[in-house]
Amino acid sequence: MEAICSVFSADAVFLETPFGRPDRGLAAIRDYWKDIPLHQAETKFSSGEIYVAGPWFATEFRCTFRRRRTGEQVDARGALFCETKEGKISEMRMYWHRYAGGKEEPGR
Repeated sequence: MEAICSVFSADAVFLETPFGRPDRGLAAIRDYWKDIPLHQAETKFSSGEIYVAGPWFATEFRCTFRRRRTGEQVDARGALFCETKEGKISEMRMYWHRYAGGKEEPGR
């Protein structure tokens, strides 16, 4: 938990989805991420190329995991858009979609 929070500034804003309510400050960001390890197992995360322009950066990502309660496999893919200030993330916006149930890739 502290590793995730260590990349954000004290007054950071985190927006999980475009129409969601922004979480403001480290306490709110910590609260968002605190239960993730309780509900997800076998988590794998990868990102694409990171594009940087001044204080901003963006990347696509893929995160796969198993839901602990049901065993269901989940595949989430999306993009992150971040603004930085003094070496920390001051704003993070995520756009993502998930597919639950082990979707087969085309051509397989």
